[in-house]
Amino acid sequence: MEGNGGMVAGSYRNNEMVRIRHDTEPAGAKVPKQLNGQICQICGDIVGTTASGDVFVACNECAFPVCRPCYEYERKDGNQCCPQCKTRYKRHKGSSRVDGDDEDDDFDDLDNEFDYAQGDKDRSKWQGKDVERSASSRHESQPIPLLTNGISVSGEIATPDSSYVRSRSGPLNTEKRAHSLSYIDPSQPVPVRIVDPSKDLNSYGLGNVDWKERVEGWKLKQEKNMMQMGSRYSEGKGGDIEGSGSNGEELQMADDARQPLSRIVPIPSSHMTPYRAVIILRLIILGFFLQYRVTHPVNDAYPLWLVSVICEIWFALSWLLDQFPKWYPINRETFLDRLALRHDREGEPSQLAPIDVFVSTVDPLKEPPLITANTVLSILAVDYPVDKVSCYVSDDGSAMLTFEALSETSEFARKWVPFCKKYSIEPRAPEFYFSQKIDYLKDKIQPSFVKARRIMKREYEEFKIRINALVAKAQKVPEDGWTMQDGTSWPGNNPRDHPGMIQVFLGHSGGLDADGNELPRLVYVSREKRPGFQHHKKAGAMNALIRVSAVLTNGAYLLNVDCDHYFNNSKCLKEAMCFLMDPALGKKVCYVQFPQRFDGIDLHDRYANRNIVFFDINLKGLDGIQGPVYVGTGCCFNRQALYGYDPVLTEEDLEPNIVVKSCCGSRKKKSGSKKYMDKKGAVKRTDSNIPIFNMEDIEEGVEGYDVDKSLLMSQRSLEKRFGQSPVFIAATLMEQGGIPPTTNPATLLKEAIHVISCGYEAKTEWGKEIGWIYGSVTEDILTGFKMHARGWISIYCMPLRPAFKGSAPLNLSDRLNQVLRWALGSIEILLSRHCPIWYGYSGRLRFLERLAYINTVVYPLTSLPLIAYCILPAVCLLTNKFIIPTISNYASMWFILLFVSIAATAILELRWSGVSIEDWWRNEQFWVIGGTSAHLFAVFQGLLKVLAGIDTNFTVTSKAADEDGDFSELYVFKWTSLLIPPTTVLIINMVGVVAGVSYAINSGYQSWGPLFGKLFFALWVIVHLYPFLKGLLGRQNRTPTIVIVWSILLASIFSLLWVRINPFSSESTKGAAAGQCGINC
Repeated sequence: MEGNGGMVAGSYRNNEMVRIRHDTEPAGAKVPKQLNGQICQICGDIVGTTASGDVFVACNECAFPVCRPCYEYERKDGNQCCPQCKTRYKRHKGSSRVDGDDEDDDFDDLDNEFDYAQGDKDRSKWQGKDVERSASSRHESQPIPLLTNGISVSGEIATPDSSYVRSRSGPLNTEKRAHSLSYIDPSQPVPVRIVDPSKDLNSYGLGNVDWKERVEGWKLKQEKNMMQMGSRYSEGKGGDIEGSGSNGEELQMADDARQPLSRIVPIPSSHMTPYRAVIILRLIILGFFLQYRVTHPVNDAYPLWLVSVICEIWFALSWLLDQFPKWYPINRETFLDRLALRHDREGEPSQLAPIDVFVSTVDPLKEPPLITANTVLSILAVDYPVDKVSCYVSDDGSAMLTFEALSETSEFARKWVPFCKKYSIEPRAPEFYFSQKIDYLKDKIQPSFVKARRIMKREYEEFKIRINALVAKAQKVPEDGWTMQDGTSWPGNNPRDHPGMIQVFLGHSGGLDADGNELPRLVYVSREKRPGFQHHKKAGAMNALIRVSAVLTNGAYLLNVDCDHYFNNSKCLKEAMCFLMDPALGKKVCYVQFPQRFDGIDLHDRYANRNIVFFDINLKGLDGIQGPVYVGTGCCFNRQALYGYDPVLTEEDLEPNIVVKSCCGSRKKKSGSKKYMDKKGAVKRTDSNIPIFNMEDIEEGVEGYDVDKSLLMSQRSLEKRFGQSPVFIAATLMEQGGIPPTTNPATLLKEAIHVISCGYEAKTEWGKEIGWIYGSVTEDILTGFKMHARGWISIYCMPLRPAFKGSAPLNLSDRLNQVLRWALGSIEILLSRHCPIWYGYSGRLRFLERLAYINTVVYPLTSLPLIAYCILPAVCLLTNKFIIPTISNYASMWFILLFVSIAATAILELRWSGVSIEDWWRNEQFWVIGGTSAHLFAVFQGLLKVLAGIDTNFTVTSKAADEDGDFSELYVFKWTSLLIPPTTVLIINMVGVVAGVSYAINSGYQSWGPLFGKLFFALWVIVHLYPFLKGLLGRQNRTPTIVIVWSILLASIFSLLWVRINPFSSESTKGAAAGQCGINC
């Protein structure tokens, strides 16, 4: 696919596609380098031919490419076996005999290669046709092969970007690996491998997981002329390297390459044991406390007592849902050096998996193009092989401003990317790199760095001016709509009615950087929108990116970030690959979630924007169960999990969880483990190399292949599931990603326009079982929940240097609107069929993980008892009633123990998590602020949407940067109805405090004792709402808000005291007043 070849826009429904800004005609498909033959996978030389002119084939079983010298060397000095299938080498003509040849037959096995099933003419005839069809397909340059014809049944597909192909075929559940071969000249005859179904697949080397490491070890031995390191390894297990005389450093390197790519770092038991003990004690104390509250009603204030008890019971249930998913917190550590030894050795082609990175944006006025440009630049400069990274920017607002800003970004990237990689710049977003207040010369040793940095800073400032000019120009929309530079009308002038648009800015043929190196692919995508179609907001845009990326690049893994989340750690992709490419762990990992970190937040984090408690405590706890929830950004997905496939589970994974074991006992093992199937019928993991037969083949059966018919999905069923695109369907079957190198780019672009058309998802399972799930504005929670319900696990990766950093709303109103959207999404899930309270019990969702998901959808309901509980202290102060009767010593003991256990739990939790007490306290304050405002509105809006069908508008959170640097946005007052409930609660409690103190003053010293309990709860509410009060009052000429609050309170109290004392009244006046009214007036 060619970069800078012009933007392609079109509509599949209207059968039209046009090329816009087409500067130069494409030169056609990139022609791969022609080779005279296959490449030896041991020494890298040409395999060569035999005396008869045929390609030399060392192994007649698997045709693993090995040249004649390496074949002779292995027979004489090696273990005389094929490195792939472990079959003993046969003696070829011209080869000297070695020990063991006498036992072999004296005829050439090549003549009997296809005669393994003698007497079965029908099978031979069928296979012969397939061989002929496979051979002919190599000479035909069909860009889109049919799924039902022309595919060899050999069980192997060489993927250009993968080192192995992991698959499951039928009941064997074995793991297959196919070597990633170099490009083969179609004009050269290629031996076709036929697998005998009657033989064990392990005889073909399909069960071996580390033959690649042996081959790499042989390469080092050939180059360094060292003694052999012969060894054999069983499947999935390492072994001791045998042989004598080997260098110790090389032994250590080979051993490190076989070590796990990550490890779990358990939290010390000295931290966890007291923590768990206190939780159990708190649970017991809470039970006794509630028993006392229920059995001791307050007769003279029965309504207040009843409301308080109901609230306290709900708070106890809410605490259980939040606390127990944190029972098994863990930390993780990755080993990037081992990843490099295994998949990314210096001087050799990288074997890292290809990754497609998604960036989503909607409104360039709320999401400034400069911020989006910095995110894209940090992606293009990531520390990952350039041919393995593709960046897709989704413009769901079809804004020409975004398109032109991305065009400018692609030009600036040619200078910025080589600068970052040459000098190891961190972070690689220029706006945040140049704004760092640090010594930028630290650890820099190249003399040219200072001059290069000065030049690059000037280049970036000029780039900012160009972006700012585009933003200024976009403020006023022309009457006739926007026009592109070549005079063509912008296709997206109507954001609700426009064709699909794709522009490839950078790529393998789209130009080089300033140093002459390739750049990662950069693609602009704006999906088609038409009136009358449901587009599903962000979830629909992400699903469109899944399809278009599968057609154009088909990376095995996907990473999505918001437009304001730049790559703060250039090695974050490798951090994710330590889990996803791990041979043991990667089979069942659906995604790797990174924590969110933020720039530009005020020092004290007034509104808990950092969410430290959630990211550093809650998600760590979930990582020890089944994995963290998906939080919407900074997440690297396994593409197969998004396609709705089931994970590859081991026997241990199929064991029932601890709750089932304790209640029902262990489950008996059955001969065939039935996997979890959704009601809609989740797709079982199928072999990505087995062709998909048509309906006639399924009905009549394939003679000679004993395969369950249920595992053979027809083309029609795949189209019903994935849509009417054969190219995309073919891509879904390639687990390790990649597209054929001879594919016609023009055909791919046409197919890409097709898969982003507005009607493509009609009558398919997109948004139901595949991709991002529809039905909630918080599609992230729903999508992750569906994956976990199928049995996938997720990983929480917290590198020392944060992987991503973004911006957060500083203003109180913007923050509350953001929380409102999250809470509304939770209510939508709660009232849907995907509610974790009743969904997915036939799957593999673990019990504590389900509790966590239940907590994420019911937490907005806590706003109802919370706002009632916050009003109770004021009502008690105003009515002189209380929710608790006269406290005895027995009751006071449980009260004191409850408060002590709450404090102890918090302290021990902060101890093992490393969270500061200030962050914990800010989280507690904003829990009350959000609960009395945004969560309350979300409950009623969710009920209106589900019951009455009244939809609410999706508000994009403003992501404007703090340009002044003094957090001026923090003090801006923006009125919203969300401010009414907490303001009311605050005023009522302040009035209650004044009324309570005045009553105590008038009643004498005996009334101060009962007053303290009421004042404590009222002040508890005021203290929690204090940040809200600061935001409500604004800057107030920089007068501290606490001064204003205490001034009002103290002024009211002293005024009441003044009236009570009345110092200007004479004794005679007081006596006359007393005589007129009496003592009991």
